[in-house]
Amino acid sequence: MTDAPMPDKPVVREGGTPDLFTKFDPLIKQREDLLATGQQDPFSLVMEKVESPTVAICNGNRTILLGTYNYMGMTFDPDVIAAGKKALDEFGAGTTGSRVLNGTYQGHKECEEALKDFYDMDHAMVFSTGYQANLGIISVLAGKDDYVVIDTDSHASIYDGCAMGNAQIVAFRHNDVEALEKRLKRLPADAGKLVVLEGVYSMLGDVAPLKEMVRVCKEAGAMVLVDEAHSMGFIGENGRGVAEDQGVIDDVDFIIGTFSKSVGTVGGFCVSNHPKFEILRLVCRPYVFTASLPPSVVATAETSIRKLMHGSNKRAHLWENSKRLHGGLRDLGFTLGTDTPQSAIIAVIMPDLEKGAAMWQALLENGLYVNLARPPATPANMTLLRCSLCAEHTAEQVSEILGIFEKSGKAVGII
Repeated sequence: MTDAPMPDKPVVREGGTPDLFTKFDPLIKQREDLLATGQQDPFSLVMEKVESPTVAICNGNRTILLGTYNYMGMTFDPDVIAAGKKALDEFGAGTTGSRVLNGTYQGHKECEEALKDFYDMDHAMVFSTGYQANLGIISVLAGKDDYVVIDTDSHASIYDGCAMGNAQIVAFRHNDVEALEKRLKRLPADAGKLVVLEGVYSMLGDVAPLKEMVRVCKEAGAMVLVDEAHSMGFIGENGRGVAEDQGVIDDVDFIIGTFSKSVGTVGGFCVSNHPKFEILRLVCRPYVFTASLPPSVVATAETSIRKLMHGSNKRAHLWENSKRLHGGLRDLGFTLGTDTPQSAIIAVIMPDLEKGAAMWQALLENGLYVNLARPPATPANMTLLRCSLCAEHTAEQVSEILGIFEKSGKAVGII
């Protein structure tokens, strides 16, 4: 996706060669105009030192991290780090091979066993990234005469998985159960159908009504895939996500997730109870044709996943942080993406990109890092500041965050 409209004809450079970058010119100009005002590039921040899951040094200043997806704060867990160091010493830096060739080490199987235990499911398949998990599973499940039904606010990896496959794509209005049901009823009764949903949507932090959605999917004979990237670890009694929290995890056919959020490392996965699931290892191209994760990474993931199985106290503290920050920002007068706190993501809506960038910079200069999100990544052409809370944020840090938002918001004229 791109902000720039496609030109009618490629611009021809001197010498007769079409310039393939012409379609990006509006975006290039927008970026240059923004930087010309003295604004720091919000998408090129360098962290010189990371001290903990919640604090880093940015531009030489101590900065509270509120935009890292490190929901459960596992990146600096001593057991996780020790497991990675041990695997690095024993197995080396990488596998240099695909999982179907030489790239399956003992650690990869142990990581998949941890996922099966965590979700209480029969099968687990680890990918090199969460993006590849969606890309691979969606593209291989639905074929030429099948249908994939997706929410209009779906993550880019879901859209790209649809584009990579040969199925017919049908979109429905965001989180609208009635719209989903209408779309499903229009499809041929005998066609294969896969409905792809997300537990928590990453931009606004809103939760899907999975209980009602899964019901209409099953009534229509559709299989259901739920991406729980932003809910694994802290939503649900056992941290299994929104599907568990809403009581439909046993009715979901596939759960996709990532290691780069609550697990605290990198990688992706799919878990399922489908009896034929294992054949996907031979037909899923992003699994077959990608080098497997380094042994140190799967060791950290396996250790983290097993610790998250006993993370009820962390989950409770994270929910307290979310409620307190959401309520505090609302009381200060900020416009938020949801009426109530629904996840660890709190979106602060900005009037436009210029104000949003100015607010982002003011927060950073005052010691707080958040994500600046802009179209086309955001729904409804919004510019927003996305706050991602961590279970390691203290009550004192949440108070400090609110103080920085108030100071910066008044300076920029947002509140």
